[in-house]
Amino acid sequence: QVQLVESGGGLVQPGGSLRLSCAASGSIFSINTMGWYRQTPGKQRELVARITIGDNTNYADSVKGRFTISRDNAKNTVYLQMNSLKPEDTAVYYCRLTQRTTAYWGQGTQVTVSS
Repeated sequence: QVQLVESGGGLVQPGGSLRLSCAASGSIFSINTMGWYRQTPGKQRELVARITIGDNTNYADSVKGRFTISRDNAKNTVYLQMNSLKPEDTAVYYCRLTQRTTAYWGQGTQVTVSS
């Protein structure tokens, strides 16, 4: 089993920054992909960004140039640096780890962008 614990959410003003962290523990294989997804009420969960074990990344068009995903493989931790935040970035952000054919999810952390 794999456990994912997210941290770093909160309330921020438009134009501000936040950094999310997600620490993975348990039975983690050497090859995996980690990512961040977000969800708002009444909408499907959507990909924000993901990163492979080899640091290949991809981003949703809506966050390109503003968000940066990175990972520390020694700590089994993935980060999401969010800059120039907009009210439409408000959502619950979920961490996900995928290895082999199994996906694991964190419990989610709320990000609210509001003045």
